[in-house]
Amino acid sequence: MYILILLFMFQDKITLVDFLDKSSLDNWTVINDSVMGGKSKGSISITEAACLKFEGIISLQNNGGFSSVRYQFDKINIEKKNKLILYLQGDGKSYQFRLKPNIDNYYSYAYDFKTNGNWQKIEIMLNKMKARYRGRDIELGSFADNKIEEISFLIANKKDEAFKLLIRRIELE
Repeated sequence: MYILILLFMFQDKITLVDFLDKSSLDNWTVINDSVMGGKSKGSISITEAACLKFEGIISLQNNGGFSSVRYQFDKINIEKKNKLILYLQGDGKSYQFRLKPNIDNYYSYAYDFKTNGNWQKIEIMLNKMKARYRGRDIELGSFADNKIEEISFLIANKKDEAFKLLIRRIELE
């Protein structure tokens, strides 16, 4: 009986991204502050260790200060899910994880997290994600949708800095 329960719990996960499973860079896009005149530069690649590497330099020149990478996909029903799990390694800097239930929304639901330089398992309760637009909270409350079709990572720490974030896997539970 215990084996069946564990098997059911394992099958209840949705893996959004798993670079060990040969995920590609298809549908991943880097968006830098250059869209608004800034000078920051971010890029992505897949490492030999099967991770997405998001790295670059943040510049505050010309009112800049951010770099992001987003992944768009067909809508996924997440009706019975309440938690995101990120498996990643950062550089000790703060980042933001964002998602959109609809890619046409002008806002995202965001969650800030700090990396520690080691491999981390970061758990994010979906109902703790707040609606944001251009770095400001907006009055839409917490995430409470039953679908998503975009996820992204953003760095915007209001300082000139180099950054590097390795992403191995992203799951929903």
